[in-house]
Amino acid sequence: MVNLYCEILLSLKTNLKKYKMIKSKYQSVLDLGEKLNIKNGDVKEENGQLKIHGTAKNQYDKNLIWDEIKKVGGENPTDIMADIKVEDTSAYAHHTVKSGESLSKIAKHYYGDANKYNTIFEANKGKLKSADVIHPGDELVIPNIS
Repeated sequence: MVNLYCEILLSLKTNLKKYKMIKSKYQSVLDLGEKLNIKNGDVKEENGQLKIHGTAKNQYDKNLIWDEIKKVGGENPTDIMADIKVEDTSAYAHHTVKSGESLSKIAKHYYGDANKYNTIFEANKGKLKSADVIHPGDELVIPNIS
């Protein structure tokens, strides 16, 4: 009975050590999840793999999480499994205009292509009169694109 207890204790210690190591490796992912207010977040270790679950506000936030996972673990990490759902699929993101921004600068930020500014303008025609005139505080929909 004592040997079984010792084996269980040793196994728990080993698993705890593995969990701490893998969690430490992906700490920047977990920190980003907190910063982005990922809902229903859960983190656990199973068989040497970190398993994370949660719901991002939008696709952009989900992509940020995946970009951080790849930054830490490489293009196809095998030591992490992430199941991140998206709460609002109606838009890629929502953006509050800051001083000095333009639609092309915003398009570059979200899409990596400043020339997609017109996509944002078209999605916000009800709020914007011109693609050249936006104001700090304007709330813009950043639409999904294929």
